[in-house]
Amino acid sequence: MEEVKLMVFMSERLIFRELVWEDKDDLSLILQDDITMRYYNGKLSDVEVDDWLARQLQRYRDYGFGAWAVLRKDNQDLIGQCGLTMQGWKDQTLLEIGYLLRRDEWHKGYAIEAAKACKAYAFTQLDAKVVHSIIRDTNFPSKQVARRNGMREMDRWVKHYRGVDMPHTLFGIMRDEDADDELRALITF
Repeated sequence: MEEVKLMVFMSERLIFRELVWEDKDDLSLILQDDITMRYYNGKLSDVEVDDWLARQLQRYRDYGFGAWAVLRKDNQDLIGQCGLTMQGWKDQTLLEIGYLLRRDEWHKGYAIEAAKACKAYAFTQLDAKVVHSIIRDTNFPSKQVARRNGMREMDRWVKHYRGVDMPHTLFGIMRDEDADDELRALITF
């Protein structure tokens, strides 16, 4: 049975749709790049890429959202993933905006555009009251994206991931219902 590539929403230059198994090769270009994955303690193996993709597909079933494929509108290239996931933080589960782009698409404004669009989706479509980004303490570019997305540092914690203790910073922003119209203008369906 062929999987349907479901478009979720669009921003000015980007299309957000559900990932499908046919995206594995494009996703591998990101997840198996040493530089891109340095904040995840190195690139993923083929099995870990499969697990990563399977986890996103399960999130769509469990929550109706997850990390989405991010495609450029101008050429339909899959340039990364960005979306909303439920992530553990200390003794709670938080709604998180996560983003990971192909290295050749860095420094073009796509990460902040994608993160802002996901924030807009969380607040206007999911009626979330707060969204977060959980970022490794050494990942200064992602911290800058979070700040440009209106988030502020809220907490710090050492997470154990892939056999390593990694200090992380929790960023967050609360919904301002007065800004909902402005947020709705960032995304189209």
